[in-house]
Amino acid sequence: MPELPEVETIKRVIEPQIQGRSIENIFIRQPAVIAHPAAEEFHSQLIGQIISRMERRGKFLVFLLDSGDRMILHLRMTGCLLLTSEAFPEEPHTHLTFQLIGGRQLRYSDTRRFGRFWFLKKGEADTFSGIKKLGKEPFDPEFSSEYLMERLGTRKKSIKECLLEQKVIAGIGNIYSDEILFAARIHPARSASSLTLGEWQRLAAAIPEQLSFFIAKNEISPEEYLSSKGKDYRNTPFLQVYGKEGSLCPLCGERLQRMVIGGRSSVFCPSCQKMGRE
Repeated sequence: MPELPEVETIKRVIEPQIQGRSIENIFIRQPAVIAHPAAEEFHSQLIGQIISRMERRGKFLVFLLDSGDRMILHLRMTGCLLLTSEAFPEEPHTHLTFQLIGGRQLRYSDTRRFGRFWFLKKGEADTFSGIKKLGKEPFDPEFSSEYLMERLGTRKKSIKECLLEQKVIAGIGNIYSDEILFAARIHPARSASSLTLGEWQRLAAAIPEQLSFFIAKNEISPEEYLSSKGKDYRNTPFLQVYGKEGSLCPLCGERLQRMVIGGRSSVFCPSCQKMGRE
């Protein structure tokens, strides 16, 4: 599933190529991916609109239009955006195609069809997408150990599960929660309430540091992004623990272990990330 670094990569690749382009037509093959409004209105409202810029909020992509209207997209598990020529071979499961001025197409494909689009008129309250419920961005100047302690400090739930709560921190998923906790030297099964002040400080520092690191490693040109069909995220070789159960810890050489926490797989180093308090 695309998490914050991947969604940020998509934004950085796609945005410069679509800024200032108008939407000439929309081909809707799977109306179910349009959550609001109905597919017919979604189509009619967007025709002729000019894309001003894109923003990322958590794992959401927001297309801001010159009119003040906006289109929101959540890729969920398998959603993919590609900007192509009309002649470029179409990916399987392409559900939505935006025909842009100049012969370019912005195509949305999604194998599992979990991704969703929302269109909102200027001034329309967003009671649909869930963006309003998101917590702070990891790069927000007000994001701090104090913020984390205030929101999570008394929770009995595991810190791994807490990091996945989008209403507290926007954008972290299973992959980067493992990487963040490894960098902060905190066992994923520790209850949030058991963390010390020093651990909260390490965690608050590790979250933006790790996400920034993986965003930088993901850097890719539009040509490379298109040739890989939007699926080649270059930061994968730099993952330290995620998906590496049984491998040796890159710091101490201990064998990495896996456990299931809250229904999600977690990989950690039993030596660097001890279960007890520091």
